[in-house]
Amino acid sequence: MSLFVCSLNSGSNGNCYYVGNATEAVLVDVGLTCRETEKRMKRSGLSMDNVKAIFISHEHGDHIRGLEVLVGKFNLPVYISPLTLQHSRLKLQQENVRSIQAYQPVSIGALTVHVFPKFHDAADPHSFVVEGNGVKVGVLTDIGAACKHVTDHFKQCHAAFLEANYDDAMLENGRYPIHLKRRIKGDEGHLSNQQALDLFIQHRPAYMSHVFLSHLSKDNNDPKLALDLFNKYAGSTQIVVASRYEESLVYEVKAGNEIVPAPVKRIKTEQMVLF
Repeated sequence: MSLFVCSLNSGSNGNCYYVGNATEAVLVDVGLTCRETEKRMKRSGLSMDNVKAIFISHEHGDHIRGLEVLVGKFNLPVYISPLTLQHSRLKLQQENVRSIQAYQPVSIGALTVHVFPKFHDAADPHSFVVEGNGVKVGVLTDIGAACKHVTDHFKQCHAAFLEANYDDAMLENGRYPIHLKRRIKGDEGHLSNQQALDLFIQHRPAYMSHVFLSHLSKDNNDPKLALDLFNKYAGSTQIVVASRYEESLVYEVKAGNEIVPAPVKRIKTEQMVLF
């Protein structure tokens, strides 16, 4: 019993995550163009025919950039909060819109998507845990603080996309203006490497087999730095950095204490840098 997961892209240039079983899947956010989303799924051996719904976490452009075209082409339902839809200015057909509310699970075939609020500087931001086949996979990015909503769900996950946006020293000494640094570090900004690590150490369940460090800043973080930091405390959990340049491998998340890359064909490219 398992789920398949893939980061199609993770970062301020676009976010899109795939979670599904053998025949049904959901996308969380579509921050890539429709063409790029399709291209990366094809390279990963994934099919848009399996995607049954899209869930939107909030209205920022790096999470919705390709949504309108993708929905129009494939006629998919979009699960989005009314406030997020209002502030997004998306032009979606009403028949494609489904409203979400915190703590009201959504059934997509054999999958259940758990919806819960988070702290971020958006109108009505939410995070998600996708459940199926006895497995739970969290998508926990764009979080200013690891509130109880986040920690309670993280404790249940077999695998999670977990934000590790910035290194404190790199942000402090970097070129960003003070107001932007404060926004990033604030309770409605992003999680630092250390904040993400604290969440991982304090609330990781014993069966968590994989964490995908996600939404790393191009200017204020370093993939190797984040990876090395987490690996010191990883134990049996494998740590992977989700790239801002290429799709990840497809991973099979199992209900037991095991995650392995799924045996799918994909095209290697020179631009692919996972770590």
